[in-house]
Amino acid sequence: MTCSPWPKGKKLVHLDLKGAPPRVEHLHRLIELLSQLGADGLLVEYEDMFPYESGLQLLQATAQPAYSREEVLSMQEFAKSRGLEVIPLVQTFGHMEFVLKHRSMWHLREVPHCVGTLNPHKEEGVELVMEMLRQVVSLHPGLSTLHIGADEVYLLGEGEDSKGWLSSPGHSVEQLFLSHVTKVAKAIKETWPHLTIIMWDDMMRSMSQDTLKASGLVGLVQPMLWDYTPNLDVDKTVSLLEKYCSAGMSDLWAASSFKGSTSVYTCVTCTQRHVDNHLQWLKVSASLSAAINLRGIAITGWQRYDHLSVLCELMPVAVPSLAACIQTLVYGEFSSEAHNKVTETLGISSVEVEAMERTSAGETLFPGSGLAELIVELSRLLNSEDLRFFESNMYMRGWFSPHHQRQKIVNPLMAMQLHSQASVYLETLEKKVEALKKEMVDLYPAATTQEWIEEHVSPVMAPLQRLTEDVQACLKEMVP
Repeated sequence: MTCSPWPKGKKLVHLDLKGAPPRVEHLHRLIELLSQLGADGLLVEYEDMFPYESGLQLLQATAQPAYSREEVLSMQEFAKSRGLEVIPLVQTFGHMEFVLKHRSMWHLREVPHCVGTLNPHKEEGVELVMEMLRQVVSLHPGLSTLHIGADEVYLLGEGEDSKGWLSSPGHSVEQLFLSHVTKVAKAIKETWPHLTIIMWDDMMRSMSQDTLKASGLVGLVQPMLWDYTPNLDVDKTVSLLEKYCSAGMSDLWAASSFKGSTSVYTCVTCTQRHVDNHLQWLKVSASLSAAINLRGIAITGWQRYDHLSVLCELMPVAVPSLAACIQTLVYGEFSSEAHNKVTETLGISSVEVEAMERTSAGETLFPGSGLAELIVELSRLLNSEDLRFFESNMYMRGWFSPHHQRQKIVNPLMAMQLHSQASVYLETLEKKVEALKKEMVDLYPAATTQEWIEEHVSPVMAPLQRLTEDVQACLKEMVP
């Protein structure tokens, strides 16, 4: 199928700030680039980086300072000056880990062991959500659209309050979900009648048209259907969007992905995977009936799968993927023109970050390109078989087994060979890590650098360091 460019509607880029929050100067450089590439807006998920005040101050990040009020405003003003709308995303039901992890909020969980899901029966929970929204909306002057999340509301219906509610005839988990979201949406409309409300669609996918029609949500919210897979099922997605439309929700959004959806710990982005996802979404948009008003697409870039999971790819290694995805939507395909636009704008030879080489030494390079190059180099080294399987190589298994180490009787010549190999790897890693730290300091807070190194480098370096110490200890017993 030949597709047209993305139809009328916004192309939003998702900035997930719940991990590796960029310094504001770096954010500005990213926004500048996004405007050049053809984005129309930002979907900003602040989470614990928002400067919550008063009783909500405990929600602010502690690993690094949250953005200040001035920084949040300057980001919006800069985006606006480049023609980009800013839409904040505030979770109001599921994925509330950053709120419900705090001891003083534990009583608001649906079940004690699920940190993400809010108990929908406690009025205090709705008041909490509304106060979060009030603070966010007040710090976004001129705001016209708000995203209230509501995806992946795990274990809903399993709390004691919910079990009691569900025991009444005619009550279902579907209705439980819909009643909370409707309550929040109505409260938003009463407070800010002009606001358009977007929400994730996944909790409604299995609901019937009649259930949705009767929910009270029609006319209050615009569902955003997300699918980040390269082999997205076009027919299934079209029929789902048509179902929402038939239920009275004709204003709909799509959500694709440019990073953060391959695996929970992915470190380097594969551009082709994400371009394929966008090609599928173009097929979806070309197949929709005229009754559907596709308001736009959010190109998501998850930084963590949830607040308590590890970091996904950092933004710099995903910039080529993001640029390629936007251009795929602009051209309706990833044509040679789209490819050239990306490589020329970014000053690189390939849209795959693992294969890119600089074509310019000047300032036209994309923000964070130096860090992207280092991460690719370091990842290649960390994943090399020689390094990753060092403990099972011939010398280790043959001359420095656990038995040898316990007995402290080794062949000194072989042990010295092992020590030398391990020391070379350690020295190489240490040099690259120092270079990485220098690049990261301008882009991210120190906590991000530390976390990235602890996640990716330390698990490989620590066994090598132990090995060099163990070899030295054995050699002391064997060599005069």
